[in-house]
Amino acid sequence: MNKLLLVVDPQIDFISGSMAVEGAVQAMEGLATYIRERGDQYCYKIVTTDWHPYNHCSFTENGGVWPLHCVQNSIGAAIYPSLIEPLFTTGGILKFLRKGDNARIEELSIFKNIVSKLHLQMIIKMKNIQQIDLCGIAGDYCVIETLKDGCQLYDKNMFNMLMPFCASIDGGKTLTQYIINNNIKNTF
Repeated sequence: MNKLLLVVDPQIDFISGSMAVEGAVQAMEGLATYIRERGDQYCYKIVTTDWHPYNHCSFTENGGVWPLHCVQNSIGAAIYPSLIEPLFTTGGILKFLRKGDNARIEELSIFKNIVSKLHLQMIIKMKNIQQIDLCGIAGDYCVIETLKDGCQLYDKNMFNMLMPFCASIDGGKTLTQYIINNNIKNTF
């Protein structure tokens, strides 16, 4: 089976920075171990990142609801250090896809960014991806929105949640309820 690992926003600002999510350190440390042990089973590993310009509409300073976070080329936008080595040294192709790079558009899901969506769809088609293992931060925002959009584009059976590697602001309630209500696979 051709599998893709899709890791949503494992960035410093969501782990120890301006929008740190409780449990994110443990989730990302666990994910680093998982990738070291099982990364070779994926033909592709995709990491999504918020990549906001300084004047992004989602920031409270600009009338949005979120504090300044994941500003392009800032330390807060960087990938969590423990993930770097396993992402780059295990098998399969590694690709980083960005979202939220237009100052006027909020993009919680990677599928909302036109360029990234097309790139991801091309990979899924060309590599005949049959399963997408999904995890990341925050489960109740960017992860769930990516899952919802992905299920609209593809059969929900293509998605498998890696819940130990998800951190949510609400402790996982929203994401867990969505998975149960929609019968999404949740295996590890």
